[in-house]
Amino acid sequence: MTPNPTAPAVRVRGLTVVYKTPMGELPAVSNVDLTLAPGTITGVVGESGSGKSTLALCLLNAVQSPGRIAAGSVEIDGLGDVVELGGEELRRARGRHVGYVFQAAQNSLNPLKTIGKQLLDLGRSHGVEDLRALVRDAKDLLARMGMDGARVLDSYQHELSGGMRQRVGIMLALVLNAKVVVLDEPTTALDMITQATILRIVREVHDERGLTTLVITHDVGAVAEVADNLAVMYGGRVVEHGPVMEVLGSPRHPYTRGLIRAIPRLSGDISLARALPGRPPTLGTLPAAGCVFRERCDRRMDVCDTVEPVPRTRDGRTVACHAVDAADADADADAGAADRTPTTARRKEYA
Repeated sequence: MTPNPTAPAVRVRGLTVVYKTPMGELPAVSNVDLTLAPGTITGVVGESGSGKSTLALCLLNAVQSPGRIAAGSVEIDGLGDVVELGGEELRRARGRHVGYVFQAAQNSLNPLKTIGKQLLDLGRSHGVEDLRALVRDAKDLLARMGMDGARVLDSYQHELSGGMRQRVGIMLALVLNAKVVVLDEPTTALDMITQATILRIVREVHDERGLTTLVITHDVGAVAEVADNLAVMYGGRVVEHGPVMEVLGSPRHPYTRGLIRAIPRLSGDISLARALPGRPPTLGTLPAAGCVFRERCDRRMDVCDTVEPVPRTRDGRTVACHAVDAADADADADAGAADRTPTTARRKEYA
């Protein structure tokens, strides 16, 4: 899609998040660079424990103890570096500038208050003067998501289904007109029809409101439905990033290929689906040096044991892999040899 110039860009640079453990401070996110282009939807995929949700929380500067942002910045147009914000300034940024839909929608709602009362609390906490207009906007958003706004606002969270609570979470993230929206696992534990509805709503609201959106998920199929760009995380690193259909259509990193190969098939040869060998690393088993994926990689090289691969960008795709670097170098050498004319070759020979 064409980026919306009125939407803000988000630039994550050198972001490192550590958690205090009995073994010391261990990185959950390590030196991540990621840009969310204005007006686009960026999906982040990876196995559980890859650092996806921790990365998302950094957009709110909401990493809780025993975790902390140890290095890096999260710059949002019109807001500045979120990592540097604190106190009242940070509280106002949450909701006003950055909306967040949490992974377990029911856990983010107060079971003792109706949705309407929680909406009014949200408005008052951000200094909204026209609360009636806020309620009208909320009802309109809920109606656009296929629900009776008045009934929902008069309900407690236990009176709503999982899909309805998820839509309420989206409404609360958008009702203050935030321009950056983070959705953490928006389709988890929902049936297929509700998943499709939620994804359609995400895409429609994103386009109509001119948002910059980050979608965290483990569902590659969901990302393919809504995202413009895709970042693949493993062991706290972004190992591949690029346009979603290019990454899914011709994955370059061995981990991305393994994720796609592991997707269950409903037709054709179902035996082609193969699980990734081994297990994803935990904070305590992340290697101190070298590539974090090497123990599960079918393209492992000697350099992978000691040197961490540096993310390199080529043709709009960013990949962090020694094997891909070697293949690119060979391709460049072959292209150079093919382009060299006989005259040029003789000049080099006698130079």
